[in-house]
Amino acid sequence: MAAFYFFFAFIVLQRAAELVVAKRNEKKLRSEGAVEFGSGHYPYIVALHAAFFVSLFAEVWFKGGGLHPLWLIIFILFMIVQGIRLWALLSLGKYWNTKILLVPNAQVIAKGPYRFMRHPNYAVVIAELLLVPLLFEAYFTAVLFSLLNIWMLSVRIPAEEKALKEFTDYESRHGSNARFMPRSTGNNSNS
Repeated sequence: MAAFYFFFAFIVLQRAAELVVAKRNEKKLRSEGAVEFGSGHYPYIVALHAAFFVSLFAEVWFKGGGLHPLWLIIFILFMIVQGIRLWALLSLGKYWNTKILLVPNAQVIAKGPYRFMRHPNYAVVIAELLLVPLLFEAYFTAVLFSLLNIWMLSVRIPAEEKALKEFTDYESRHGSNARFMPRSTGNNSNS
C-alpha cells in the first residue's frame, strides 16, 4: 500500500499545482479580455475528477493496493504521458487552463504537441484515467471513469472547438489535425 499512497499523493499534488497554474493563467487571460465558454459543464468536470480520486482510493484500499503484474510497463507509459502533459502545458503557456478561456482574435497555439493533434492534453487525461487505476488493479475505476470521461469530452470538446472556430484562427491552424491521434507532420511548423 505504501507505493499506492506515494503515487496517489503525487497525483493529487500534481493536480493541486495545476489548479494553481490554471488560476494564475485565468487572471492573466481575463485581464486581456478573455471570455469563458462551457462554464455550465465545468462543475461536472471538477466533480468527475474528484470522484475519480475517491473511487480510486476506495477501490485500491478495499482490494489491498496490489500492483498490476505488468506494473513496470504501465508505469513507463504513465511517465511518457506525464512528459506529454508537461510538453502541452509548456507549449500553451499562459493559455493553458482547466476552463475554456479565449481571448478574442488571439492566435491559436500550434507548437509542441499541438502541431500534431488538436487536443493532446485531453489525450493525456484519457490515458491517465486508464493507466493510473490499472497500475493498482482498480478495474472498476478504470472502466467507469474512462466511460464517464468519454461522455464528458463529448460535451467539452465540441463546446471548445465551436468557441475556438468562432473567435480565433483555430480552423486554419488545426483544421487537418486529428483530435487525439498524432499525425506524422503537423498542420503548421510553428514550433
